[in-house]
Amino acid sequence: MNPDNDTPALRIAGPGDIDTVADIVADAFDHLEVIHFLVPDPSRRRTVARDWYRLYIAHAISGAGQVVMTADASAAAVWFDRTGKITEPDDYTRRLAELAGDDLHRFQDLDLQMEAHHPTEAHWHLLFLAVRPGRWSQGLGSVLMDDTHSRLDGGGIPAYLEATSEQNRRLYRRHGYMDMRPPVITVSADAVLYRMWRPVQNR
Repeated sequence: MNPDNDTPALRIAGPGDIDTVADIVADAFDHLEVIHFLVPDPSRRRTVARDWYRLYIAHAISGAGQVVMTADASAAAVWFDRTGKITEPDDYTRRLAELAGDDLHRFQDLDLQMEAHHPTEAHWHLLFLAVRPGRWSQGLGSVLMDDTHSRLDGGGIPAYLEATSEQNRRLYRRHGYMDMRPPVITVSADAVLYRMWRPVQNR
């Protein structure tokens, strides 16, 4: 924490942080219905999901976006810059097949749905906002968002995300995000993602 207040110190993640950030996301997302759908077998779920997150985290850190994390490794935000050329992780198709195994079709269906519903306007995409369970409800997600939003607003760049629950949806609304049309991506009977767009805010 910053000695002058309760705001946690933030830093930009580098290549040496990839595994730490993957652990943060895996800890934070283990309960999500969408992850339970992607990997129904609980004995495999964390390993498979973490390897999948890691592909995207490494890609963001390598230059496709940016990962901001708290200095104490309790929370992280994984952003992708979609204002220019859009890329995917290196050798993504093969690597996804290897990590997903028999669940590959579920990951492929999700990828297709997310891309089909993705806005075409230039923006930054908040793919993962993750806080370790022991630090929930302490404002860490808000601090991470505010840090990047201030820079996006200064550059005239909007943002997009897919919220994983009604609770998260309410949080994002407080940070300027609005529901899009159509509002949801239906992943399964039990799992939906809420499409949300944040216009540039005048500060």
